[in-house]
Amino acid sequence: MRRRLAILTALVLVAGSVLAAVSVFAQSKGEIVIGLQCDRTGATQIVGTVLCPGFHDYIALVNSKGGVEGHPIRAIEIDHEYKVPPGVESYERHKKEGAVTIAVYGTPHIYALAAKLTEDRIPGTSPGFGSAAAADGQRYPYIFPIAATYWSQGAAAVDFVKKQMNGSLKGKKIAYLFYDNPAGREPIEVLEDLATIEGFQLKTFAVPPPGVEMGAQVLDIAQRFKADFVIAHLFGGAPSVSIKELKRVGYPLRKVVSFVWGAAEANIDGAGGFAVAEGYYAMQFAGVGKDYPVLNEIREMYKKQGKPAPKEMDSTVFYNRGVLIGALHVEAIRNALKAKPDGKITGEDAKKGFEKINNFTLGGLVPPLKITSTDHEGGGLVQIWQVKGGKFEKVTDWYAAYQNVVAKHIKEAGKK
Repeated sequence: MRRRLAILTALVLVAGSVLAAVSVFAQSKGEIVIGLQCDRTGATQIVGTVLCPGFHDYIALVNSKGGVEGHPIRAIEIDHEYKVPPGVESYERHKKEGAVTIAVYGTPHIYALAAKLTEDRIPGTSPGFGSAAAADGQRYPYIFPIAATYWSQGAAAVDFVKKQMNGSLKGKKIAYLFYDNPAGREPIEVLEDLATIEGFQLKTFAVPPPGVEMGAQVLDIAQRFKADFVIAHLFGGAPSVSIKELKRVGYPLRKVVSFVWGAAEANIDGAGGFAVAEGYYAMQFAGVGKDYPVLNEIREMYKKQGKPAPKEMDSTVFYNRGVLIGALHVEAIRNALKAKPDGKITGEDAKKGFEKINNFTLGGLVPPLKITSTDHEGGGLVQIWQVKGGKFEKVTDWYAAYQNVVAKHIKEAGKK
């Protein structure tokens, strides 16, 4: 009897050891690295201090569920202060750490890294900024805008203004108020095309960096040019200044629509709050607000840890974009792992993973994105929200506009 008991005990111990070994093996799949560029201390830190925590929180949520196909994800953040040399240095450090994807931050950085990404075969994302021509996946195989580019934003803005003008822009005056750098100037060629097509008068008003002085431009828009509508493309602290200045000269904010980087709670707060910015229209490439399933999951994750939800979640525009960007990187990695179950994926595998993203909505937080080997933008979809009654209210569903005009510019860029 004792001998049988001893044998049985030994078998139980062996079985337990085997199960433990299996468990350890299952949990010891190699980690997969994402490079994350941020601006927490530079010119556009109002973005980076909120967007990057959103990215990290999504990665933490994925890891709390066992990672991707059992592989933990590690997002290595480097703050480059929105400066190009540190941005290039951060890319080299990420590459050295084995990153298979890079979340690039900043239009100048995309231009500086385009050749390196291609040479090293590592996909880099530039959601809502960067080179609009990079929507062409054949010409820029390793750059993924994965959200409406500045060309698509310009086209969507004109379409929105046209609807506000009862369906006709003929003879109307539209002012384009922009940050005077390559990113700010990029949409002008599309806007000029649309001015010819729709018969409106376009006048551009450049705001020199860092964008804290634009009193003369705003006065010209309101009193000399007498614009019927303003399309604004400013970032950093400049959007807040534009709202205050337009308000000061008596220009109605219900006749202003901003591109995506002047569209956050931080921009409104910097102008004096939602009461000051009443009527202001803002373009978005991710949903606004707190009522999305993925955000509920993140709050629940913190609750289980005995922690309150992070304060960054209150700044929903930039936080939600960080969650979106993190989710798209994870989805690309997930697709890559389906093709390579051994987990030994490369940047090339991750690139192909991005190009397999299809009808990705993240529970309504993002438009139904479809990325292909030819279209790295995903359709150029946006929503318009308005400052109304002390909050952002959704005005439109997801839409894209003048896609034939945008396609023409993408094609022409490929010939240069």
